[in-house]
Amino acid sequence: MKAIRRLHVRTVLPQTLAPLHDLALNLRWSWHPPTRDLFESIDPELWAATGKDPIAVLSALRSSDMDRLAADQSFVAEVKDAAVDLERYLSKPRWYQENGAGRVDDDGETLDAIAYFSPEFGITAVLPQYSGGLGILAGDHLKAASDQGIPIVGVGLFYKSGYFAQRFNADGWQQESYPVLDPDDLPLSLLREEDGTPVVIRLTMPRGAHLDALVWRAQVGRVPLLLLDSDIETNDPVRREVTNRLYGGGGDQRLEQEMLLGIGGVRALRAYSRITGAPKPSVYHTNEGHAGFQGVERISELVDGEAGLDFDQALQAVRAATVFTTHTPVPAGIDRFDVQAIASHFGEPCALPGVSLDQLLALGAEGYPGGDHRIFNMAVMGMRLGQRVNGVSQLHGAVSREMFKGLWPGFDLDEVPIGSITNGVHAGTWVDRRLYDLAKEHLGNDVAARSVFTRIHEVPIDAFWATKRELREQLITDTRARLKASMVARGSTEAELGWTDSVLDPDTLTIGFARRGATYKRLTLMLQDPERLKKLLTDPERPVQIIIAGKSHPADDTGKALIQDMVRFGDDPEVRGKIIYLPNYDIAMAQQLYPGCDVWLNNPLRPFEACGTSGMKAALNGALNLSILDGWWDEWYDGQNGWAIPTADGVEDPERRDQLEASALYELLENTVVPTYYDRDESGLPQRWLDMVSHTLSTLGPKVLADRMVRDYTEQYYWPAAHAAWAVTHADFAGAKDLAAFVGQVHENWPHVHIDHVEASGLSDAPQIGDEVTVHAYVTLGDLDPSAVKVQMALGRANAEDTLTDVDFVDLGHDESFEEGSRHRFEGTIKLKRTGALGWTVRVLPRHEYMSADAELGLVTLP
Repeated sequence: MKAIRRLHVRTVLPQTLAPLHDLALNLRWSWHPPTRDLFESIDPELWAATGKDPIAVLSALRSSDMDRLAADQSFVAEVKDAAVDLERYLSKPRWYQENGAGRVDDDGETLDAIAYFSPEFGITAVLPQYSGGLGILAGDHLKAASDQGIPIVGVGLFYKSGYFAQRFNADGWQQESYPVLDPDDLPLSLLREEDGTPVVIRLTMPRGAHLDALVWRAQVGRVPLLLLDSDIETNDPVRREVTNRLYGGGGDQRLEQEMLLGIGGVRALRAYSRITGAPKPSVYHTNEGHAGFQGVERISELVDGEAGLDFDQALQAVRAATVFTTHTPVPAGIDRFDVQAIASHFGEPCALPGVSLDQLLALGAEGYPGGDHRIFNMAVMGMRLGQRVNGVSQLHGAVSREMFKGLWPGFDLDEVPIGSITNGVHAGTWVDRRLYDLAKEHLGNDVAARSVFTRIHEVPIDAFWATKRELREQLITDTRARLKASMVARGSTEAELGWTDSVLDPDTLTIGFARRGATYKRLTLMLQDPERLKKLLTDPERPVQIIIAGKSHPADDTGKALIQDMVRFGDDPEVRGKIIYLPNYDIAMAQQLYPGCDVWLNNPLRPFEACGTSGMKAALNGALNLSILDGWWDEWYDGQNGWAIPTADGVEDPERRDQLEASALYELLENTVVPTYYDRDESGLPQRWLDMVSHTLSTLGPKVLADRMVRDYTEQYYWPAAHAAWAVTHADFAGAKDLAAFVGQVHENWPHVHIDHVEASGLSDAPQIGDEVTVHAYVTLGDLDPSAVKVQMALGRANAEDTLTDVDFVDLGHDESFEEGSRHRFEGTIKLKRTGALGWTVRVLPRHEYMSADAELGLVTLP
């Protein structure tokens, strides 16, 4: 039978147990073992059966269960202590408060709120609102911000069907299903007005339609997370499906998802501040281009609201307060929409007040060589709306500067204003509890995440090795259960699956590989020489076992085919049970996989891995990385913390390159990795291996922490963005008005700016170190005042083509204006400090106190 109506009955807890509700709703429990222990103690079997979900545990309690718990004075005391501990965590000053609470400026402004927009958030397996690395990074960002006291508020979407659940058919082909999530069964609460009615966010849609959304709130420690949900009765059936699936749907659904995330997200923030009294964010951080429309909505607010700015003035105010992080190193990873789709959603009568369609289209236009005028590019809009832009590793920053250099023509790559902050991972989420318990046993209870790793050498190495074996056993137990369930789903019967109870060995070198099924991740690189891989797996003295996981996008048949190849290889009787592909990779699986692995394998096609944080998580659990020098590994590999797989850079034939790099991988495994693992001393310990692990934990551990990452964002991006925003908004937006007028004047006059003549004095026929050279540059500026430009001499090494590298810049001072008024002389002196073939030139740039980089406007004049 089917129900004709569904209702959700909330558990009403006795007064003495009431704190359990708040403890369950605050997702701090997902990285706080004592709180998880408390819920597990209610009913260990129920805890396991619910997937370790506090909300589900409370929902399953009957009146008799609550009476029993309320009568247990010891349990009641534990509940009270846990509530006190949570309150202490939420209120105690932390790093952010102890370091200036946002750095008060001269006008008394403090950075009390930072909005963090992301299309997905991976907090816990209980709240499946993520597909992969982007979402996991966003979740770790919020958790680390909470731990550090950084006042972030997250903004995303609530997906009723999440991403998808993965299984394999009998032939090893990926099958997708979409379990429906009920927000009432999740650690969420509905944002409501004071009268109790739900907050509804409304966007205007084409043809007189609208898109409405509820706002669900998750609490991530100290950080609120707002999730917009379009499954509301006031929407038509099509619009109810807008937030049905993460990255799903066709037609206009993806565009409308991103409109809801950006425009609706800002409106949800405003409602949240109005209802709760929370401060309005001073800084807006956009995690990838999906939420780029948030900047357009904020422009509309400033034009249409009390500020009364024009579009250009509002644009400058918004840019100053915006940080944009790009996560993709490949153009295919960027959302691009047809201009006609944008026109139908943002033209009249759908236009946002104060933002014309032409003004909007200009923000996302690919107006550079190789760009497509028919396309609206979300990443390009993100960069035009963000005064501060960064990639997620040093190498990715360099790749991004190459990708987007067309936005800043005339500038060398190292001047393209895209920086980098290397991602980090949240230790409390990803480091196995047994390792923390081991550290506390030998280091004391007061160790923090950072000090655990810097003092790891104080833990007896034999105790660590014994714990690592326990972690392998834990992973093997989990893998056997998952493998058996997978084989049943593929059509096997319980009776023929007895072999799954004995697969894998806790004393065998265990390699982990878990990636998305994207082609550049090269899942099947290890299959280039199947017989060589089989020999590694089945060696009678020094065997290897490999556990693999990862999903391919439902529309990516190429990625699915790669997964199928790997699943089929694992079905081969020669290697069955020695290389296993587990379906439905998620946070819960990852928390078993990282700690149980000895080696983490990553072999992307360089340089297409933006960061790749899975290797960081494995390293924090005592694994060694075996990886292509890409993403974060290119930056922090030191020769002792794992192994770098040589790359065949420059080889144009992709098949030949794969062959070469696969051969290098096999050689490393055969000649270095496997022998090092199995080389034991008289005590049975692999001393060289353990030395490398100890070195990795002590030197790499502190670097890869998300705590470090969010501090870097705060110091290098959030605080500077806040001060830039305050500077342009003070005194009725005087700074924004001045900057907008300056930008307009510069663009109007720049075609008339040119360098007429340059001369140097003091330069002998045989210059030497210490000589001083005086440069005079005669420059025509049109109607620009000399104070509006920066004239620089560039001195660097010159190659045979006279291309300058390793350049030093010296500002030339304004020396004289000539009668005609538009012609000026600039002068400066430089002392020669280098030998070799040098060259120099002069350039002219716009200059304004509120610009954050010389290249910001993309304007430069050269001789």
